[in-house]
Parts: sequence; C-alpha cells; structure tokens
Amino acid sequence: MVNIMNNTDIEVTVGSIPGRKAMLLRLDPSVHQALAEWAEEDSRSLNSHIELLLRDDLAGANRLPENVQPLRRPGRPPLTSYK
Repeated sequence: MVNIMNNTDIEVTVGSIPGRKAMLLRLDPSVHQALAEWAEEDSRSLNSHIELLLRDDLAGANRLPENVQPLRRPGRPPLTSYK
C-alpha cells in the first residue's frame, strides 16, 4: 500500500514480503528525482537502488552485517520464476 501524504512524503507499507522492513523516507524533491533517474538507468526500482547505495556505504564503513541477504539482480526476474 502506498500513502502519499504530500508531494514529497511517500509511505510504503509492504505486507506480503517477509523479512523486509517498511519505512518513511523524506527527501528533497531534487534528490528524489536524481535517485529515480539513476535507478531507471540501472534498471532498478527506486527502493532497491536506495538499498544498494545504503549497503555500499555500510560495507565501505565495515558496518554491513555478515548475515544480510544478497540483493536481487537488477531488471525483471526470469520468466521461469513466475508460477
């Protein structure tokens, strides 16, 4: 479910993805636009692109937990996974 509170605040509630945390993230509209364009260039959703950037920063600071699950590759999953 997506709730748009105003033109810069979007709250996304994920009820069907086990092990994932939902959160509200407030961004400057220009930062949001830049991230959205970058994500599109990399064939990622904005959410997965932000998670990728956060993981990269955590890894660079030696703070990425050892038990973190790997990210899915960018783009659509292969057709064989649709059942």
